[in-house]
Amino acid sequence: MAVRSRKSKSDYGSIYKGHESQWSWILHRITGVAVILFLFAHVIDTAAVGWGPDAYNRITAAYENPIVRLLEYGLVVAVLYHSLNGLKITLIDFFPRLVRRIRPISIAFTTVFVLTLIPITWIMLGQAWDLLQK
Repeated sequence: MAVRSRKSKSDYGSIYKGHESQWSWILHRITGVAVILFLFAHVIDTAAVGWGPDAYNRITAAYENPIVRLLEYGLVVAVLYHSLNGLKITLIDFFPRLVRRIRPISIAFTTVFVLTLIPITWIMLGQAWDLLQK
């Protein structure tokens, strides 16, 4: 007869809480998928030109909506993050010694990302707010 042994917490290992590089990798993949999904939508709404100006104008009229403006803001955030993180990945690929400095590099790129988002947020969310006030 088999005897089931009781396992302690240490037998399962610790919970991995993540590292900057892991979160960077995950966000890079998520933003890449988001940009690709937008690209498909962009191709479809641009293809509406083939059905005439009225069809195109009806489709683009949907962009004068505060919710769509928030989605556009999300797209800009995704493109900005994806491009800056891609630049960081490229630097590390070309200069492998930079791996030793990944934490300061990640902090620098995050700082650039956040500082760049400040005026973008002010402008884009201001436009969404103006549409909401109409």
